[in-house]
Amino acid sequence: MSPTLDRAARDHGARVRAALAARFRDLDVAEEAFAEACARAVTAWASETPRDPAAWLYRVAERAALDTVRRRAVRADATLPETEPPPTPEDAIMADSRLIPDERLRLIFICCHPAIHPDARAALTLKLVCGLSTAEIARAFLVPEPTLAQRLVRAKNKIAGAGVPFEVPGPDAWPARLDAVLSTIEIAYAKAHEDGGGSGRHAGYAREMLGITATLATLAPEEPEVLALAATVRFAEARRPARVDAGGVMVPLDRQDPGAWDAALIAEGRGYLARALMTAPPGARTLQALIHAEWCVRPSLDAPAPWPSVLALYDGLLAHRDNAVTRLNRAVALAEICGVEAALEEVDALDAPGLADFLPYHAVRADLLARLGLKDAAREAYDAALRLGPEQAERRWMEGRRAQM
Repeated sequence: MSPTLDRAARDHGARVRAALAARFRDLDVAEEAFAEACARAVTAWASETPRDPAAWLYRVAERAALDTVRRRAVRADATLPETEPPPTPEDAIMADSRLIPDERLRLIFICCHPAIHPDARAALTLKLVCGLSTAEIARAFLVPEPTLAQRLVRAKNKIAGAGVPFEVPGPDAWPARLDAVLSTIEIAYAKAHEDGGGSGRHAGYAREMLGITATLATLAPEEPEVLALAATVRFAEARRPARVDAGGVMVPLDRQDPGAWDAALIAEGRGYLARALMTAPPGARTLQALIHAEWCVRPSLDAPAPWPSVLALYDGLLAHRDNAVTRLNRAVALAEICGVEAALEEVDALDAPGLADFLPYHAVRADLLARLGLKDAAREAYDAALRLGPEQAERRWMEGRRAQM
């Protein structure tokens, strides 16, 4: 794929797929038609790029989708869908960007429909709107890929069979969709954040989620979980300038120079967090924001790392999110307070079906084994992590650590 087409697919793919899904009420048709349009663009754009890549991709994908529907109709002896009618005044109101001004956020709200099973809402949205693969989504949810694939199929069938409308919901419908919307944003940002060097295909979500969370906080200014997520994204992005060294190698959080962090983003994060804390007692996302905030008050590398308070906050988070990811992150702090052996015992006791494909699990375990001097086991754990395809900066860090074994 050429750089121009790759950029167009990233920038416009979600909008095109969502428009096709709204037109044909079939997510498989939408995804297959968009893929066909991209394949045709490889040849068609070789000599000249269209003035409006998004419109070109949509029109070609629409024709491909119509061809698919016609073939199905012939096989099933069914009638073709009617030509899409001109928009009605109601359509114009529902699509009004003043309801949700950010385009990707609109698409996320559209796809997080309450008619879809809660287990599938965020997963479906991550696939359709954010372009994550089934394998990436399965790893994020710590479930086997076949299980995740089945959830997506059921969700697509629900949309196709029940005629779930693809429309921008009004404010009265936001609460029913909000948790799935926040989960989608969390995971989309996490995919960008795990790439410290910003070289991977999801890197663009990092800055984009700053805008999306700001818009969402404007739309729902009294929702503490919204405000907390906006704070978390800012605290995490503020540290990006110090996450990779001059050689392109990842720098662990406790070794990053706070002087290189973005003070303006940290200040924004503190503002959102303060509003969240004034609105309600801390929930899961507020506690996560508080963990990030503890790091962002560290004045310099000479100051002690905030491990005691971080561990206490993770203990509190377990009351809201007692899952393998929370316990894995807690184990990192536990190693600093209670010792590496205690942390390794906690990690080895984790039980989740997707851990074998969860890169952070192997990376944390490898580090703990290395610190205990268990070199053979540490090398095996690093190998397991490297097989899962870390981004460039993270790969260099783990390869360096493995070489020290």
